Amino acid sequence: MDALTGLLEGPKARGAFLLKSVFTPPWAMRIEDRAPISLVTMVSGDAWAMPDGGTPARLRPGDVAVLRGPEPYTIADAQGTPVHVVVGTEQRCSTTEGEDVTETMALGVRTWGDPLGQGSAVMLSGTYQAPSEVGRRLLNTLPTLLVRRTGATGDPLVALLAEEIARDQPGQELVLDRVLDLLFVSVLRAWLADPEAGAPAWYRAQSDPTVGPALKLLHENPARAWTVDSLARKIGISRAGLARRFTAVVGEPPMAYLASWRLTLAADLMRDPETTVAAAAHAVGYSSAFALSSAFRRVRGMSPSEYRASNASDREIGAGAPSGTVVLGE
Repeated sequence: MDALTGLLEGPKARGAFLLKSVFTPPWAMRIEDRAPISLVTMVSGDAWAMPDGGTPARLRPGDVAVLRGPEPYTIADAQGTPVHVVVGTEQRCSTTEGEDVTETMALGVRTWGDPLGQGSAVMLSGTYQAPSEVGRRLLNTLPTLLVRRTGATGDPLVALLAEEIARDQPGQELVLDRVLDLLFVSVLRAWLADPEAGAPAWYRAQSDPTVGPALKLLHENPARAWTVDSLARKIGISRAGLARRFTAVVGEPPMAYLASWRLTLAADLMRDPETTVAAAAHAVGYSSAFALSSAFRRVRGMSPSEYRASNASDREIGAGAPSGTVVLGE
């Protein structure tokens, strides 16, 4: 697979938490659910997305915000509005005084908020429940807050999500999962296509006439016993020329990049309880389960089996990822 496909095939929601929230200003929700990724879009009314320690961004109707967990964030009608509801683990909602309002503020199928149901602010949100639904490489690439402006034309996927979210029909959960995935991927594509948005160096490098073909080969066949020499011969360049250009464009030498890519693939494979360490090692190019385990422990501080047993805990979400806020389409 190419690098873009490898990155974008990650979002695969499974029973994602989707909700339509209805509020009357002033309102503010603090999100402490530790989810790996959440998407927020306003149907009506403006809001502010405010990641802890990050730069706030205003959301207008149709804009889509992607918030990378597990750190908390706040969504509110204005930056100074006091929080009145806290969303915790398992999507339980409570007031700042500790009163559970998960059920008392329910307004119907996947709809929640103002008891009168007539608030001027309507927000749609979708939350991926586990890191395995997104992929570690993607999580460690995203900024803390990514906002895509839609402009006057709007986004048909947002309109589709708004239409589907309150329906209660057979298979509806699956429909919503796929719509959420498509919306997420559409934001990611816009981000990656923007040369000023801070996409990862290895992604931008795909357009380089020397490094692009090398990356394609590594991504399509990571299990091959690559060397800098064999990679250089494949693309018709000298070993020194490839090593120099690859390091300058990507930020690390070809074999260091390949080692990191292999371990990323192995980590995703180990989320499947049916995959043995030996099978994962073979799939990504290690000679044995022992070789993979040694490399995995050296880089991640635990064996592949320990990693799986920990369920890829959220302590690793965003590890080494860029912080900050990126707004597209300003």
